[in-house]
Amino acid sequence: MNADGLNLNSCCHVNTNEDGDRFVGIKADGGGVSVRFPMGYRLPDGEEELRQDILLLLSVLSEFGTEQGRLQQNGRLETPRAANFPISAYMTMIRRYLSQNAYYAERETVRRVSDRGKIDWAASLRRNVSFVEEDGTPRFSRYTVRGAVPNEESLLTRIHKYCVYVSFKRLGWLFTKYLPPNPRVENRRELFLYALRKKLNRTHVEGEKELFQSMIAILEHLDASETDERFYFGTERFEYVWEKLIDGVFGAADKKDYFPHTYWTLKYAKTRRNAALQPDSVMIYDGKIYVLDAKYYRYGITNNPAHLPESSSVNKQITYAEYISQRSAGARYGVFNAFLMPFDRAENAFETNKTFAVVGEASADWKTGGRDYERVFGVVIDTRSLMRFYYEAHESKIKELAETIDRALSESKGRVPGAD
Repeated sequence: MNADGLNLNSCCHVNTNEDGDRFVGIKADGGGVSVRFPMGYRLPDGEEELRQDILLLLSVLSEFGTEQGRLQQNGRLETPRAANFPISAYMTMIRRYLSQNAYYAERETVRRVSDRGKIDWAASLRRNVSFVEEDGTPRFSRYTVRGAVPNEESLLTRIHKYCVYVSFKRLGWLFTKYLPPNPRVENRRELFLYALRKKLNRTHVEGEKELFQSMIAILEHLDASETDERFYFGTERFEYVWEKLIDGVFGAADKKDYFPHTYWTLKYAKTRRNAALQPDSVMIYDGKIYVLDAKYYRYGITNNPAHLPESSSVNKQITYAEYISQRSAGARYGVFNAFLMPFDRAENAFETNKTFAVVGEASADWKTGGRDYERVFGVVIDTRSLMRFYYEAHESKIKELAETIDRALSESKGRVPGAD
């Protein structure tokens, strides 16, 4: 995809997570390129800031790429070659070229006659001895010295030029409008891969290893007959990414102590321990425990109650919290419950421009003990902010979320759950 004439704003889209509009990532189909952000994302106006946001999106998708997150079409997983787009390899290729403005070149050994440099004694003895002293010491009329010069026509240089050009055609527009010259190198994929793997096995220089590994990844993904115009990188299952973002920013490092287990005690077989129920995230702040369920649901966008978590999710949250309250020594300062859903802080129906906002609470009619955790608060969080939070320090964000939930709980005291 050539960057000439590409308008970043026109090719970016924030999806709705409705049927046919769930893909998050980047696509190029020969007719143009499109970048699709998750729902609730607020696109910036400036092109350079938007460029940084696209890089943020690709970083998040790379961070949390899983089998579950692969692109799906027509209900079936796409092939691994299509789904495993080597985004980091392309980024490595582009960043290295922009920083060095040069191609990889092997250095060839050369010998020349000089009175300076590293002496090649074997060559000097063969070529430059004028006579031998009586004691057998050779007398040199001159010396042959050894040096190295770059070979810019080697196979590895041509492979690097090819990979750089392909990388800039596909993703270079994220960094610059410059496109390196087309090297007019035919993609002889098997020969290229053989040469790169051979070189990789012989080098011990970390920078070279990364370069060769990136070129191998690009060539392995490319079909020898494939054009440069068709590729995609992303997922239609962004809910898995949302869960990992929430846990990465707010979650405690080890949450296994908060997993409720169940057992079967059998008459005719050994006792069976079932797999534990696992909350998405457990946040700990100021001696309090917050059970968080990441819900990539549309309520924060639509304000439609039909797009809120259902009874099964509410009941599970209460079960998690009740278990923690009864079994965890760290729960003496209270256990609290919340769903975290996406929204756009700049445009929403909740009359707020804050990063977090409580939009309601869920309860269960079978729980009337008045426990704090029996109220499951619906919290919306700005999508763009959450993605940025992952790469920043988390302490202040944890504090802000905890205080938002605590404030909502204080305001709800005395209000009967379920009453209008």
